[in-house]
Amino acid sequence: MKQLDNSFRKLPKYPTKVIQFGEGNFLRAFVDWQIQQMNKKDLFKGGVAVVQPIENGMTKMLDEQDDLYTVLLEGKLNGEKVQDHEIVEDINETIRPYEDYQAYLDLAKNDDIEFIFSNTTEAGIAFDENDKLTDKPQNSYPGKLTALLYERFKLGKKGFQIIPCELINHNGNTLKEIVLKYAKLWDLGADFEAWVNNENDFYATLVDRIVPGYPKDRAADLEKEWQYHDNLIVKAEPFLIFVIEGDKKLEKLLPLKAAGLNVVVTDDMQPYRNRKVSLLNGPHTTMSPIARLAGIETVGEVMSDTDFYKFVNDEMYQEIIPTVALPKDELTAYAEGVKERFENPYVRHELSSIALNSISKFKARLLPTFKRYVAAEGKLPKRITLALASYLKIYAGEADFKPQDTPETLAAFEKLVKADDYVEAALGATELWGEDLNQFDGLKALILEDLELINQQGARKAVQLINQEGK
Repeated sequence: MKQLDNSFRKLPKYPTKVIQFGEGNFLRAFVDWQIQQMNKKDLFKGGVAVVQPIENGMTKMLDEQDDLYTVLLEGKLNGEKVQDHEIVEDINETIRPYEDYQAYLDLAKNDDIEFIFSNTTEAGIAFDENDKLTDKPQNSYPGKLTALLYERFKLGKKGFQIIPCELINHNGNTLKEIVLKYAKLWDLGADFEAWVNNENDFYATLVDRIVPGYPKDRAADLEKEWQYHDNLIVKAEPFLIFVIEGDKKLEKLLPLKAAGLNVVVTDDMQPYRNRKVSLLNGPHTTMSPIARLAGIETVGEVMSDTDFYKFVNDEMYQEIIPTVALPKDELTAYAEGVKERFENPYVRHELSSIALNSISKFKARLLPTFKRYVAAEGKLPKRITLALASYLKIYAGEADFKPQDTPETLAAFEKLVKADDYVEAALGATELWGEDLNQFDGLKALILEDLELINQQGARKAVQLINQEGK
């Protein structure tokens, strides 16, 4: 069977207009796929340079396929069944800063490049005080970006449209603040700071498309059907929405909407974000640790399991919807749509992939709901609390699988688990949560109760008891 390579190309190879930090499944099935839709309609005519933001990644696998890969779309869209696949052709090159830092800096010389996209997970947009301009490369994504921007500034060139896709609130504003923080730390000068402020646009975003990734259970059959070999097939649902907060000029510069894509450029994305993060990402982050401890592997299996379906449904309607400041009928309709997406029979969404960097995800996706619920109801949300207890068990090394998180987070838990009172120490780790969770009355006691129940009778029993209790 023939390996996917340049002989499969159908579109012209356009000049590089985009720098993309990250080569993972989501960016390839979301950003790169959307760029291809514009290119197919001659609306953008631009390619992508992919920067591998960490030392070990998948860019060499991309290069082995001449930077081509297949996006497989399966599911329902507007009530219609969708099963389609497409070879994505818009990646022009890959850059590995840890191997060739100069090649990375040389991107600053390219006058065609106008856009920078990123998805370095929720943990990626962070300040590392140890980063230096002289590092080759810097450890953090914002550090790497600042070095590239400074190189661009020194060349006297125009700035960029910077569009982060990491799922943190105000991601564009936060990224800009950290870039300016590095500018001061590295003493890059007032002129550079002014250039960052005046010549670059940082957009806040909300991204929404479920991307389970490589369909390992079906890959061989798909390749036989397509008659080519592809190590980087990425599966996604057909639904997507891309909400971008910022100047409306972006609609012309980046004609995604004109290409027929579900893209919103707005001056206020918060209503969209609160709805999505709370009702889609929140249940994902809740179900992942509890269901995995119960031996369940996928979102679909969660939704076909009587105990876990009720648990997730009740979390949506009893713990999440009452905390989101939008009309209840709108939230109910969105929740039912989310459940339909969770139940998508064509998508095998592994809970292990949702579990990547779980602590920062809990902080971003569930902690705000937890706090709003406590403030409104005067009691703890039992389902979210059970998820937190499950994470503490997993990160203590007490599960039959290992947590996947940043080295800093894993190192923090290695220290915390040695404390005399692990639960109290973990809840009090402000570097993880941004605050001391021991401030919430009864949380430690309920966590300990949950952990004892999980340890003695299993995660499923804990779910069943909460289901029986109702509210």
